Amino acid sequence: MSNLQLRVISAVVLAVIALGLTWLGGLPFRLLCAAMSAMIFYEWTRMSRPAVNGLSFLPEALVVVFIGALIAGLSASWLLLLVAFLTAVTAIAAQVRKTGQWEASGLAYASVSGLSLALLRDGDNSGLVAILFLFAVVWATDIFAYFVGRAIGGPKLAPSISPGKTRSGALGGAVGGVVAGVMLAAAAGAGNLALLGLVALVLSIVAQAGDLFESWVKRRHGCKDSGMLIPGHGGVMDRVDGLVAAALALYVIGWISAGADHPTQGLFPI
Repeated sequence: MSNLQLRVISAVVLAVIALGLTWLGGLPFRLLCAAMSAMIFYEWTRMSRPAVNGLSFLPEALVVVFIGALIAGLSASWLLLLVAFLTAVTAIAAQVRKTGQWEASGLAYASVSGLSLALLRDGDNSGLVAILFLFAVVWATDIFAYFVGRAIGGPKLAPSISPGKTRSGALGGAVGGVVAGVMLAAAAGAGNLALLGLVALVLSIVAQAGDLFESWVKRRHGCKDSGMLIPGHGGVMDRVDGLVAAALALYVIGWISAGADHPTQGLFPI
């Protein structure tokens, strides 16, 4: 079986699981977000932690606290305050141990990733449409960037970070993401398609930036993949790098338009 076939099979299986839990919403979806946060933090520390030290349990314990709060369904304000507090504690502990701030940044990255997705889904139809819109944009961006980049080639997008990515692929991914997002929004009955097209463009760009950011983290630590959990893809971070960046962007946009606790109702008044 070729690597492309393996990637496709893994992607389809993951998509089915993600869509099923997204449809259910509530506790099942929060559990998915919590598991994703845990795996992101594990892979981040696996790459960045030079060696086990005396207080290495502290970041893991704090992540468990966040995961418990996320599963319990705390409000956005309390979750955001908790993430800020836990990140600050981890950063202070790292400063005392003089171990650098990779654990603190990893905790913040993992926590905000799960938090953004969980708060976007919420428990209503607007949240369901928002997550499906997010999936459509990010997945289409990945697919179109890959195939357009391979077909056209041309100048590299960021050769020092990710030599395989091209500018043509980035452009193709952005176009594909916008088309997929607008089509999903139209199918869901959203009326503000011009605005959502602009949002889709922003999310596509942010998703590609998130992909490059994760590539930079891996290159910084001399890793090819963040893990080996997903056949053909590597680790969880390798699969959701663009998704979590776009989820944060969509959450911030929704927060501005409708508030922190129900961020999707302004964009998707379904």
